[in-house]
Amino acid sequence: MKLVIHPAVEESRLSRIREVAGSMQVINAADPSTALREIADADAFFGKLTPELLSHANQLRWVQAATASLEHYLFPALVDHPCWLSNMRGLFSDVIADHVLGFVLCFARNFPRYIRQQQHGIWEPVGGEAARTDFVSGPGVINAIDQAHRHLADCTLGVVGVGQIGAEVLRRARAFGMRVIGVDPIASAVPGLDCEVWKLDQLPVLLKQSDFVVIAAPHTPETFKLFRLAQFEHMKRSAYLINIGRGVIVDLADLTAALQRGLIAGAGLDVCETEPLPSDHPLWRMENVIITPHVAGASPRISERHLETLLENIRRFVVGDPPTTLVDKRRWF
Repeated sequence: MKLVIHPAVEESRLSRIREVAGSMQVINAADPSTALREIADADAFFGKLTPELLSHANQLRWVQAATASLEHYLFPALVDHPCWLSNMRGLFSDVIADHVLGFVLCFARNFPRYIRQQQHGIWEPVGGEAARTDFVSGPGVINAIDQAHRHLADCTLGVVGVGQIGAEVLRRARAFGMRVIGVDPIASAVPGLDCEVWKLDQLPVLLKQSDFVVIAAPHTPETFKLFRLAQFEHMKRSAYLINIGRGVIVDLADLTAALQRGLIAGAGLDVCETEPLPSDHPLWRMENVIITPHVAGASPRISERHLETLLENIRRFVVGDPPTTLVDKRRWF
């Protein structure tokens, strides 16, 4: 058997790959011409497969993508080809879930406002102006400062896309005492967690009930621009949207309009329909929006996890087993 790698990997990784591959020949193709020549009799490929490379492959049985997302990887000939395709999903679940809960805590505790005030030396609790005139101390009395801060155990967090990332978001939210719900086209439960997971047609119900709506879905033909004004109109006026899935799932113009009209309370965005988000875009200047530059999956653990996923899938291929991260090419995940 033969495995072709392109673009080439560094020597330290190559030595680990060859160790696991055993008697399988491993070609570390540094240039496209070498990859084109070597893929003719290759059984497996790791890296960026192009239509030209696939057209020269005569016995390809497995392709390992170097990324988790596949919207820019798939092309018609690859979808129709009988080879297995696997991706790098599962590397980022805990890391991205941490990022999501960071957004949640920031909004619940008004951190964006307090950070801005700190830069100007301002000591002013949110709700503090009203509290000076109507604050009354005593049992059962709710003052304006209390009302301006969320108690997470009283909140509902809804996840759109209950895959590995979405499931981990739900687990972490539950640890904060939150009620958790989800919608997904395939999953109907979260292992080890008491959580309602509905079909996608129940998205309006999830939107109406959630205080935080988290998009953790992949980009597929079904999720492209899934969120338009109609979806924001279903949400609570006090709810926040958090998108760590794919930018194209949310129509950027409609999200901007929803925030400007007060249809939702705010948004935490690690991904946007247009990246980088133009510096003159109004979202940058909205005090109820937190923007991070597509870094939710960033962690010093990712490189080692990436390699271990590749090595495990090579081990499985050598003995004839399907990869652990096998995807449905027609569904893009």
